[in-house]
Amino acid sequence: WRVYAPMGRMGLLVPGTWRRLHRKLCVVDGIIGFCGGINLIDDQDDIVLGRLDAPRLDFSLRVAGPLVSEMVDTMEQLWWRLQAVRKARQREFKAAWDALREASPIGDFSRLLQVLEGDADHGAHPEQADDPENTGASWAAPLGVDGARATLLLRDNVTHRHDIERAYLKAIGEARREIVIANAYFIPGRRLRKALTIAAGRGVAVRLLLQGKYENFLQYHAARPVYQTLLKAGIEIHEYAPSSLHAKVAVVDQRWATVGSTNLDPLSLLLAREANVMTSDRRFARQLHERLDQIMRNAGQRVDAQALGRRPRLQRIRDRLAFAFMRLTLFITGHRY
Repeated sequence: WRVYAPMGRMGLLVPGTWRRLHRKLCVVDGIIGFCGGINLIDDQDDIVLGRLDAPRLDFSLRVAGPLVSEMVDTMEQLWWRLQAVRKARQREFKAAWDALREASPIGDFSRLLQVLEGDADHGAHPEQADDPENTGASWAAPLGVDGARATLLLRDNVTHRHDIERAYLKAIGEARREIVIANAYFIPGRRLRKALTIAAGRGVAVRLLLQGKYENFLQYHAARPVYQTLLKAGIEIHEYAPSSLHAKVAVVDQRWATVGSTNLDPLSLLLAREANVMTSDRRFARQLHERLDQIMRNAGQRVDAQALGRRPRLQRIRDRLAFAFMRLTLFITGHRY
């Protein structure tokens, strides 16, 4: 098999590659849609980590109903816009104009929540694979919800730059009991860090499930200084031990949940095209919460603040340098985070 790597050997070190398409959307026959973090890749093969001992942990949501139409519109619009850009570069201006006309206008993704349908007859509920260690890794299978109220949230570099981040901030700001976040690449900006620490300060239990086996050296080590800030605020951090974690999901008070492609890091929140489904269906939120709680208890290693601070000086310097490099890169590219 072959690896499709359009960014080349330098990958994410080249700023021009940062505005990438990171959405994971699929629509079948215009009836069934999927949104989540799952890539089309072998569950136990990783380009960086090699052969994994257990399937990577990831989530996708299977949906039907009005939400599917929004997914189709989103993908068709992007397709025609890219055709327009390609034709314009080839100086085929009439063809570029025709492609732009085909692109439908972006919908208002902040409108009233849509009805999302996913009954068992259509396979909406996940089929659990064998999981003798009860790690929860089999929940890479799609999740489903019945009669849920949901909306599709996008991030782009035009009119929806902060929609997903704002949804997170609103849910965190309204939390009263508990916030559970599972995120592969977790380097939240100042607003998200502040929202999480304020929530913890008012008595909300905040628990994070993050990568234990990392794929990106710079992102993993740049996150360590952020760990210290969050741990001091009373936030729990658990690292997923059995395999790679690629999930991008969250549950607040077991009444609000999101599943999608968005990492809480600069690439996702400032540059990449992302897609998340947000739902206020309590039944689904409880299901997802139960699964995340089970994974943390059975497969998570809790990070200890004192142990983190007692690591060798060289490791701590490495973390600070990675964090400083990330901040410098954002400053050079004109982004505030």
